[in-house]
Amino acid sequence: MFGRSHRFHGHNALAPVYKRGSTVRGAQISLKFVGRGGDRPYRVAVVVSRKVNKSAVVRNRIRRRIYEAVRISGSVPAGYDLIFTVFHDQVADWPAAKLSAQISELLDKIAA
Repeated sequence: MFGRSHRFHGHNALAPVYKRGSTVRGAQISLKFVGRGGDRPYRVAVVVSRKVNKSAVVRNRIRRRIYEAVRISGSVPAGYDLIFTVFHDQVADWPAAKLSAQISELLDKIAA
């Protein structure tokens, strides 16, 4: 699980990322990001709409799996705010290797 320094806090904390951020798109997941500069730690949020799946259990499973894939990837650049948006509930059934590969692919696009 992420520590407090890697999470967003407060109402409207995601608004600057949505306003000024750039987007990279994967098959079922997109990543919106903006640089904060400096040596500040990265922050991550995962958005899974109710349109993806009506069940909160499935939405939370998707969210937890993506947080874990980001945590173990180790390729997250410092000083970035990241918002992962999921578009399909198939992500809940993906094998861990496929999910990690998708997350790593999106994170590599940031560096490029």
